[in-house]
Amino acid sequence: MAGKEQKTYTLEIAGLKRRLPIIPMNDKLSIASFVILGDTELVVRVAPELVKKLPPFDVLLTPEAKGIPLAFEISRLLGINYIVARKSVKAYMANPIIEEVNSITTQKTQIVCLDGKDSEQIKGRRVVIVDDVISTGESVNAVARLIAKAGGKVAAKAAILAEGDAAENMDIIYLEKLPTFPVC
Repeated sequence: MAGKEQKTYTLEIAGLKRRLPIIPMNDKLSIASFVILGDTELVVRVAPELVKKLPPFDVLLTPEAKGIPLAFEISRLLGINYIVARKSVKAYMANPIIEEVNSITTQKTQIVCLDGKDSEQIKGRRVVIVDDVISTGESVNAVARLIAKAGGKVAAKAAILAEGDAAENMDIIYLEKLPTFPVC
């Protein structure tokens, strides 16, 4: 017996096309699943486009994990390092700063945290937060609170895609809109 065919959304970005599977998140909302992990061609194409839109900044920061390839490529292009806000406190961390977050894709309360040494790099500096997709804004806003706790200033919140209502948020920089879908 043949299974039900997966519905997809075709995304066109930076001269590339990707067919994204549409995945239900709850009984009312489905999203097009955009995963940049392992898609080197896409990351290499979108990073310079996003860099063109960024304001002046001192530090690049991404929440773990899907934004890491993008942060790496942006840091490589600009010749700077980047910081990762981790999802758990690690044994090697000294004086971590912690914030709670509820993300649409995780669907449970998590934390984001910075090692004390990363906090020192942020203090008094302009920080760009970069991620793959901004949807509800919960993850980037939690990271923004970490930056404030560390004594830094958010210069921009940036992503490859703004999903759903996030595209109307004048507070973020993005390359393309990603629609949401009703559950069918």
